[in-house]
Amino acid sequence: MTNSAATRPTRSTRSPGWVPFALVALVLVPAVSGSLRLVELAGGPHLMPANPRITASPVPVVVHIVCAVPYAVLGAFQFSAALRRRRPGWHWVAGRGLVGLGLAVAFSALWMTLFYTRQPGTGELAYLFRLAFGSGMAASIILGFTAIRRGEVARHRAWMTRAYALALGAGTQVFTLGIGKALFGTSELTFDLSLGAGWVINLAVAENLIRRRGSSRTTSRRTIRATAKVGSS
Repeated sequence: MTNSAATRPTRSTRSPGWVPFALVALVLVPAVSGSLRLVELAGGPHLMPANPRITASPVPVVVHIVCAVPYAVLGAFQFSAALRRRRPGWHWVAGRGLVGLGLAVAFSALWMTLFYTRQPGTGELAYLFRLAFGSGMAASIILGFTAIRRGEVARHRAWMTRAYALALGAGTQVFTLGIGKALFGTSELTFDLSLGAGWVINLAVAENLIRRRGSSRTTSRRTIRATAKVGSS
């Protein structure tokens, strides 16, 4: 006869963990600069460098910032397994909202890339990177949403992880642009490559996380099968 001992909840099941807060911290600088730009566009003090492109057509920027900040914050907590277990309804409702926010972020970024005049100090590579990774984010969200509608949870998580990683490119670019400038100086090519590096690094981390999840699921299934065989023998 086997006695089942009551298991106390571990720290990971009681709290969302450190990962969501680390992700939020990553986007603090872009979030603050974006908020200051919104204050400026609303008629407040000019605390950011002048940008005639934004002044001439502010709507895409406003949409981008207003949607990007909640997408980054809410999206971070979607990665908490403890929160998903405790409040699955919250995960579902927040996920629906994040689809709309994420698409607004991606399409507003693409609109600015296509229709704004070229940002001074950037070249053709930056233009191509923004088109590619903006399109990639939008496609990832659509594929992730389609997957969950079909009940494909693992595929859904993989695509949404990629979309979120691309959205956080601005946070990583704070570091890559600073490091690129310190090591290689100021040039169009350095800026473009440093910009692209932010997205590439985030995607690499996302793909590593996706593979680790797949490996963990495979190991868990094998363990369950082995345990079942032992129990039946």
